[in-house]
Amino acid sequence: MSDSTPINGPADRRQRRLLILLAAGFVAFGAAAAGLLYILQPETLRIAVGPSGSEDHQVVQEMAEAIEEESRTVRILPITTAGAAESLALMGAGKADLAVGRSDLAMPADAQTLAVLRKNYVVFWSPSGRGKDSKKKAAAKIGEIADLAGHKVGIIGKTGANVALLRTILEGSGVPPDKVATAQFGTEEIEKLAQDTTLDAYLAVGPLDSKITNAAIVATTRSRGAPKFLPVEASEAIALRHPRYEAEEIPGSVFNAKPAWPEDKIDTISVNHLVLARKELSEAKAAAFYRQLFAVRDTITQRVAGAGRITKPDTEKEAEPSVHRGAAAVINGTERTFLDKYSDYFWFALLLLSGIGSAAAWLRRYLNRDERDDNTSYRNRILAVVAEVRDAGSEQDLLASQREVDAIIAQTLKCYDEGAIEQEDMAAFGLVLELFDHAVAERRAALQGGFVEAKSPGPTIASRR
Repeated sequence: MSDSTPINGPADRRQRRLLILLAAGFVAFGAAAAGLLYILQPETLRIAVGPSGSEDHQVVQEMAEAIEEESRTVRILPITTAGAAESLALMGAGKADLAVGRSDLAMPADAQTLAVLRKNYVVFWSPSGRGKDSKKKAAAKIGEIADLAGHKVGIIGKTGANVALLRTILEGSGVPPDKVATAQFGTEEIEKLAQDTTLDAYLAVGPLDSKITNAAIVATTRSRGAPKFLPVEASEAIALRHPRYEAEEIPGSVFNAKPAWPEDKIDTISVNHLVLARKELSEAKAAAFYRQLFAVRDTITQRVAGAGRITKPDTEKEAEPSVHRGAAAVINGTERTFLDKYSDYFWFALLLLSGIGSAAAWLRRYLNRDERDDNTSYRNRILAVVAEVRDAGSEQDLLASQREVDAIIAQTLKCYDEGAIEQEDMAAFGLVLELFDHAVAERRAALQGGFVEAKSPGPTIASRR
């Protein structure tokens, strides 16, 4: 049959398209794997802390090492600064994710608390008389903060925050701040502080177990006589007016047992050293940091004693700065579960996968459009053969037609197995084959009956071949 459609299908064309589909699959798999690796990689949080060598700096360094050893979700990258003010400025400028600073310092308006690194207590005392060196003049009698007017206070630590804190206490206690002189001494100048006879009282701000505070009390006692601890009687009123301070008590004998320093508990105020983050830090990152910090706190404490002072922020009362929602969720047990946080993403992923599936189906149909065209031509050819079979003049013509249709069937089944032809196309192909089988059966029965229908003039099937 000279006008028959070529049976040998475009196998090389299907192979090229199969390679294209495989390449697309590998690209999709690679993209998914890269996305998964990106999602699972630990979050790195930059934390600004300083100055170098300070207790805060040591705690943060050990914190970073301990978290890196034990955590798969978060990493800490310390950034060393000149002090808390610079640390807060870096966080405010977006150059650090976290910062360590005192709660009474100027900080970004959206700064929030993740953890309390330590609680600093204000310790006021005055010398009660001559020290062991009898050449030193007797100290002025200072029995309470109200007596400080007209006198001079030595402040341990050269940060301006301590001077501001003293002014706040004086104002809250009814003492005009301009009536009290001050002098600041570095933490390494304790002996200089103790030998300065112009000082009538001393102020230290630090943890109750601070070695610096304790050394200052001992040094001034040796030089100027036993300490008289001054209570901040207006501590609650000060804390109400200034939410960044808290009213606290210093327990008796906390600095010395015999003699007892102080003899009994005294009122004071405290200011916290905080680990801070900006409000825009995601809840997931803040919660991950909080969990890991308290998971390694005991490990850090074994390396740096000061880490034992790390505590969770109080979410029950109003405070400045407020607690970050990520830390608060962990503390209050309201942290959203994995499904709560990512259910929207799951639905989006399902929709995306559905869309990808539809796009893949369209792409497959588009790439197999030639095969579908071939299948259509095969069906049309079988329909033409049906017409020829009805006019076949011999058994040999029927066999020739069946061989041609057999080849078409083989090629069509191969395309179907390779996915080039859809199920609905095969259904239509089956109807044409059924028509062909009926035509062959009817013509064979007619030929075996010994008669051949009259045909109009024209070439027979054999002559066309």
